Amino acid sequence: MAAPEVAGLQERVEALERRVFGAGAARGQRKVADGLLKVQVALGTVASKRERIKILYKKIEDLIKYLDPQYIDRLAVPDAMKLQFILAEEQFILSQAALLEQVNNLQPFLDSAHIKAVPDHAAKLQRLAQIHIQQQDQCEAVTETVRVLLEDYNKMTLLLSKQFVQWDETLAQLEAAKQVRPAAE
Repeated sequence: MAAPEVAGLQERVEALERRVFGAGAARGQRKVADGLLKVQVALGTVASKRERIKILYKKIEDLIKYLDPQYIDRLAVPDAMKLQFILAEEQFILSQAALLEQVNNLQPFLDSAHIKAVPDHAAKLQRLAQIHIQQQDQCEAVTETVRVLLEDYNKMTLLLSKQFVQWDETLAQLEAAKQVRPAAE
């Protein structure tokens, strides 16, 4: 392996060791890399003694290639068919290209100071959102109060209407009784 790859693997192993053993663990406890090296050597020893395993190691690349989902597409779909797929999607591709060009034309607006200042306004927006939520809660409370008052008003109006109807009936009876008396006298 190349030096950067080895360094990258070393960093990954150290990160794994820190996760397993903790950041403050003594270096003596960290034997994961040593254990991996022993396993690698043991596998190499076993593989070198067996011809069938050697053959399998040589065919791993072919196996990975065959397991790739795009491998079948490469075999099963000829180039003429791929060309037909592309031509069938020509309008869609052209519309996407036009949209991409439009985005590229609008890129200066996306890079403007106003857009870059959006994170600075996040705190203000959050405060406004909290105020909006409080006002919504207050509005709901006022709405509930108005609903209760309207229910009370409707009940009162109904009771007054019933009372006026009773008074009207009583008054009508008294007037009828008064008119009947003078006629009898």
